[in-house]
Amino acid sequence: MTKRDLVVRISHETGLIQQDVFAVIQKSLDYVTDALVDGDHVEFRDFGVFDVCLRKARVGRNPNDPATPVPIPPHNVVRFKPGKKMKERVLNNASV
Repeated sequence: MTKRDLVVRISHETGLIQQDVFAVIQKSLDYVTDALVDGDHVEFRDFGVFDVCLRKARVGRNPNDPATPVPIPPHNVVRFKPGKKMKERVLNNASV
């Protein structure tokens, strides 16, 4: 699902104009991004939590030249931990 798919779906279900729905979704995503940049965690009950974690420095390998080590510096990454209800719905719908 893309952002556009989400906008169209919400617009059809609520009767709101797509431009208004897009503006709300985009502004929401901007606020989530701003909070993560500031080092805060973002929590949506029953959906999940977004956190910023520091990934340690490590040594990688170049696939074209495996003998040469490539240093990878420490960097921030965004981590998502799904909420309880999301986890249950996804696990119950999983086709094995």
